[in-house]
Amino acid sequence: MALEQAPPEVQLAVDLIYLLECNEISPAIALAALEIVKHDFQGKLKKQPRQSEE
Repeated sequence: MALEQAPPEVQLAVDLIYLLECNEISPAIALAALEIVKHDFQGKLKKQPRQSEE
């Protein structure tokens, strides 16, 4: 499967991995930052009315 045909979340994950690796971010810092991002977006989901994903 080509990346262009992959689901949007897979495309975003690949982009994020590339960004982190190109900037030589250590795995520990990357994971800590991703936990912060996850927490932030979970809060945003709770505040929004349910809508279709884009």
